[in-house]
Amino acid sequence: MCATAEQVSRSAAAKEHPVVIHTNKRDPSLCSRILAIGRATPAYRVSQEESFRISRYERDGVRRVFLNSGIDFRHFYFEQEPRLDETSDELNARYLRGAVETGCRAARTCLDLAGLSPRDVDLLVVCTSTGYVCPDIGTRLIGHMGFRNDVRRASMIGLGCAGAVPSLQQAVDFTNAHLGLVSLMLAVEICSACYYFDDAMETVVGNAICSDGAAAVPLTRSPLMRQSYPALVAFASFMDPDHLQTVGLDHREGKLRIILGTDVRNLAAPLIQGALTPLLERHGLSQSDIRFWVAHPGGRKVIDNVQKALGLTDAQLRFSRAVLRQHGNMSSPTVLFVLDEVVRTGDPRTGDWGVLIALGPGMAAELALLQW
Repeated sequence: MCATAEQVSRSAAAKEHPVVIHTNKRDPSLCSRILAIGRATPAYRVSQEESFRISRYERDGVRRVFLNSGIDFRHFYFEQEPRLDETSDELNARYLRGAVETGCRAARTCLDLAGLSPRDVDLLVVCTSTGYVCPDIGTRLIGHMGFRNDVRRASMIGLGCAGAVPSLQQAVDFTNAHLGLVSLMLAVEICSACYYFDDAMETVVGNAICSDGAAAVPLTRSPLMRQSYPALVAFASFMDPDHLQTVGLDHREGKLRIILGTDVRNLAAPLIQGALTPLLERHGLSQSDIRFWVAHPGGRKVIDNVQKALGLTDAQLRFSRAVLRQHGNMSSPTVLFVLDEVVRTGDPRTGDWGVLIALGPGMAAELALLQW
């Protein structure tokens, strides 16, 4: 199915773009529900001033990018003082150690909060993009954490900042089809293992805002569920392949290099609208029916443009800005940190609707419709 140019008229290059819609139109009481959210960040925490100091950049213009990012602190997985001369092998080895350690803590936290153990999990979905290992991170966690030998696995690789949403859909599809079974979705990224130094602005921006972290959620479809967390009612995607290279990871000199093109800030709103409009229409909803906007904070200017285009208030995006300020952009786990902020501080009530939004390579908007 193709969208018309009118549907993406806010885009600088309005053309017809392929749209992929994923939806489960059903009674929310029959949908899978999140049971808990586990968050984890590495112990090494630095201010933006400190991160600029260790970044190798010296220009005042770059310092302004770091300090005007809407970020106060970021976490990185370093076992000792950061080295900026790591080889590609050292970077990937640090990714592996960091992903297993940080991912394990996030997974254990959410299972403990839900009153579950690893042996209760029937499907393990792991989302990651900032390194590559075989066997994958999920397989390595099975013995490390004590999952059952017959646990099913799904590895979601290369979806970048948007990866948590299609990974959630994999977990939800499983639990919707298997009443009473439990899936566990883990998003873990060690963006510092993709550190690459050059003067290109997209590299500077990536180095100024990206950070490390993990988030995990168990889900099930069962009458016995914690009501403070929402049901995942439906999913939607909108992709613009004309901007395939705008966001992602590039290979340079054997290393991964983060790409965050400046076009992202202008493309975000029309991509989100391309997925949001049909998603709400299919469920008889309007924007005014949505109480919680759980938006991935891809960067300060991205949030500013999305706020303006969708007509959202500062209060509606306070959760996203709070996560960006305290953690930076951790890629795929970040939107789950925002959802956790909503649950902790937003006072969600029975019947409230929410929309979870993430942007990533493709270029793609990935959305999930939530109801408490």
